[in-house]
Amino acid sequence: MTSRPILALLLISAAVLSASAALAQDKGSVDAKPLPPLANPNDPKLGAKELFGRRVLPAAMPTHVVGFYAKGCIAGAEGLPINGETWQVMRLSRNRYWAHPDMVALIKRLAAKAHKDAGWPGILVGDMSQPRGGPMITGHASHQVGLDADIWLTPMPNRQLSRNEREEMSAVMMVRSDRLDIDPNAWTPTHLSVIRAAAQEPTVQRIFVNAAIKKALCREAKGDRGWLSKVRPMYGHDYHFHIRIKCPPGSGGECERQPDPSEGEGCSAGDLAYWFKDSVIHPKPPKEPPKPRPPMTLAQLPAACKQVLAAPDAKP
Repeated sequence: MTSRPILALLLISAAVLSASAALAQDKGSVDAKPLPPLANPNDPKLGAKELFGRRVLPAAMPTHVVGFYAKGCIAGAEGLPINGETWQVMRLSRNRYWAHPDMVALIKRLAAKAHKDAGWPGILVGDMSQPRGGPMITGHASHQVGLDADIWLTPMPNRQLSRNEREEMSAVMMVRSDRLDIDPNAWTPTHLSVIRAAAQEPTVQRIFVNAAIKKALCREAKGDRGWLSKVRPMYGHDYHFHIRIKCPPGSGGECERQPDPSEGEGCSAGDLAYWFKDSVIHPKPPKEPPKPRPPMTLAQLPAACKQVLAAPDAKP
């Protein structure tokens, strides 16, 4: 993928990230109903999200990633167990706790580090990907290829949450009401420790956080600060941070990599200036509501995603 299409996809992602951040707070349901059958699943104009959203299990295929973070799918995804000694999965009704095995293994390592090094009982895991990846009916533009995961900035309680709590509980806001810095009543040095542990993972390519959180990390990080280059300001992300890993080894040309982040800590006044402009923090509504973007169709996804979608279910 050339830099221009990648930039376009990133801009599309940014346009919905603020809404996606709110989605992290949206409550789920313990009695979630299956999506109704489609009247014409072969309609070429049908949004691919309608098809991927109805597949509740991974494809019974060897694990491989197809396409880009915001335009692709995954075969042979692995589910993160909803309970671990140092993690719990939230919003189970969304069925978005699937990913490439490398991501599942990373989350388990991060959870152990959060417990050992930060003193957290564990981490709360938000959205990863759907069983076959692909676009989602609500929320994220990315998270399509099993290489993205959201980690709540609220430590896991020292007990197992009920199913209802996982659907109803909200994460803690980390950003001050004026949006210019972190909330000192919520943010602690342990948050830096957890984000740093994630960024120091060799396979992690980017971590997205609210700009106020990036500012706090820049101010508070001591010693080796090389990991800060991976931490990027992005709209929203004031309740959670977003981990993105690189294309797995052996992906060939199917997984479309994102360019590495620019070198440097990204902590200068110039690096952060854009994010604290009043027009960015308090954007004015457009004079005319923008026209809804037509949904991505299956034909617009990589051809291999059709095979992933049509493959039989993996055994539960």
